[in-house]
Amino acid sequence: MTTVADRWWKVRDTVVAACARAGRDPSEITIVAVAKKHTAAAVEEAAAAGVTDVGENYAQELVDKAAQVKAHVWWHFIGSLQRNKCKLVVGEVALIHTVDSVRLAEEIDKRAAAVGVVQPVLIEVNIAGEDTKGGVAPANAHMLLGAMRGLANLRCDGLMTMPPPGDLELARRSFASLRELRDQLANADRPLPILSMGMSGDYEAAIAEGATHLRIGTAIFGERVG
Repeated sequence: MTTVADRWWKVRDTVVAACARAGRDPSEITIVAVAKKHTAAAVEEAAAAGVTDVGENYAQELVDKAAQVKAHVWWHFIGSLQRNKCKLVVGEVALIHTVDSVRLAEEIDKRAAAVGVVQPVLIEVNIAGEDTKGGVAPANAHMLLGAMRGLANLRCDGLMTMPPPGDLELARRSFASLRELRDQLANADRPLPILSMGMSGDYEAAIAEGATHLRIGTAIFGERVG
């Protein structure tokens, strides 16, 4: 039976190989180990193996698990964030990946001001226009980014997307589209260095198209329970 450590190092080796093929430096890649529905003990095991960044989809699960995990890791919020849950994650996570509305950005900014931090965030883009997924339409990303510029306690560091599942070529085109959108939106004042894209089934393609943050769950922790 493979362990979390075994799977982590297999992912690391795959990332290094994918970076070599793409002519990229592996140090450019942050692997966010997605611990949704896995135990605090599994996170501890991952941290002991070398995991530094951990992602959670649900605010309460993040709070509960972070209180149990003694290892130092950077927490990321990667799920759909309700405005009434902002108080649980703002100031507690290194990065919120899923801002998709002005109202959510304003709530994050308000909560960040209340606790005296500047909260780094990403704009979630529904790159393929799927009805079942959150995220702004690519055409509306500029508007949301512009609205964020007036929020003193929120900083947008880039873009995030989740492509349609099951079609690797479509996923790669989606990743390329997100990179191109970032390049259109970025400037000297807001370089938008982060592209959060790529999961267990498609992260090699994401690396080829410029991903900086990979959200990998199953390939590190194994199948979820429940």
